[in-house]
Amino acid sequence: MILEAGESVVSLARWLGHSSPTITLDHYAHFMPEAGGKGRAAVDALLGAWCHLPSNRVV
Repeated sequence: MILEAGESVVSLARWLGHSSPTITLDHYAHFMPEAGGKGRAAVDALLGAWCHLPSNRVV
């Protein structure tokens, strides 16, 4: 819940006493099935906006 709420994995790792964010993600990433969706949506929005510019038409 903390990561989904937008907290940094580095901060969460410190709070949990993990020696690195990698350990935190190894243990808790499976609880975040939608985590990649935000990144995909951002890239889709960027590419969608870019493709609709007149000078950036893909032929």
